[in-house]
Amino acid sequence: MTRQDQRQVGLWLFVCCAFVYGMLALGGITRLTGSGLSMVEWQPLIGVLPPSDQTAWQELFAKYQNTPEFRHVNYDMNLEGFKGIFWLEYFHRLLGRLIGLVFFVPFAWFLWRRKLDRPVTIRLAMIFVLGGMQGVMGWLMVKSGLIADPHVSPYRLTAHLALAFLVYGWMLWTAMELFIGAEGRPQGVAPEGLKRFSLGIVSLISVTVVSGGFVAGAKAGYGYNTFPLMHGQWIPDAYWEMRPAWRNFFENVAAIQWDHRLLATITFFAIVVYWFVGLRHAPPSRVRAGLHLLLLAVSIQVLLGIATLLLHVPIHLAWAHQVWSMALFTVAMFIHFHMQTGISRAVWTH
Repeated sequence: MTRQDQRQVGLWLFVCCAFVYGMLALGGITRLTGSGLSMVEWQPLIGVLPPSDQTAWQELFAKYQNTPEFRHVNYDMNLEGFKGIFWLEYFHRLLGRLIGLVFFVPFAWFLWRRKLDRPVTIRLAMIFVLGGMQGVMGWLMVKSGLIADPHVSPYRLTAHLALAFLVYGWMLWTAMELFIGAEGRPQGVAPEGLKRFSLGIVSLISVTVVSGGFVAGAKAGYGYNTFPLMHGQWIPDAYWEMRPAWRNFFENVAAIQWDHRLLATITFFAIVVYWFVGLRHAPPSRVRAGLHLLLLAVSIQVLLGIATLLLHVPIHLAWAHQVWSMALFTVAMFIHFHMQTGISRAVWTH
């Protein structure tokens, strides 16, 4: 691939990342407003068109009325109320299809123009397959809430979230390799210990995000709305109440929330240390700016999490907390990339 090809493909992948970010944001508000179970069928092709007349609306509403969510939660909802939750889920699915086109059409064009080498082609094909799996997982998640329980499976919701971060992270890394890598050869690399530390930060953020998926799936944020103690206790008595014991980590509200708090706290202090140690090595300007931004981003994320908890999960704060998690992840990936590759216009000072 020529440098021009690298920059073109990298720029396209950055655009794809922006679309995936938007998908996460729309998915978050769809979940928080209880709109995700409004579409009871999965029609990847013919489901693009919305209802066109009153009869079509009545048919969709009749299908929704047969779901556990309507019978147990929204039993007093009328057609106008149904339209309100339908449109959010509809646009969420429509954006998913649009992302598929935004990825596949340029991918095919780059292949046709021979602008991709074999390793990049294989990687992009795998990202495309993962994106398709993400769509399937989204439907499996919705389907889990249409059978008996009017709530989706926390396991499937978390898998759906984790897949989104995996697709986004892999796409972002590839975009940086191509676009930033087109600047030329590495000018210097970070110390090995700092490179491992940067990988640890990305991993910590990722694990904390996954734990947040279980918090969302179990609606654990609605319990123990005090901080830093949980109803006067550092570790709630209910932490180990489920049997077998492993279920507590994934299904027990007390344990899920405590684990997420612990992981968030560890992540925050690890980033503070990372910021301090990183700056001591006089990094290039990009990394230095990234470290400052990372410290700011994690501080905002912690404040959003605490506020969401103390105020009993208001939609706007819970949504911002989810969306900001990807911003935090993005900054951490940016720093990790520069530490690993050393691609920069400036040299590391050891």
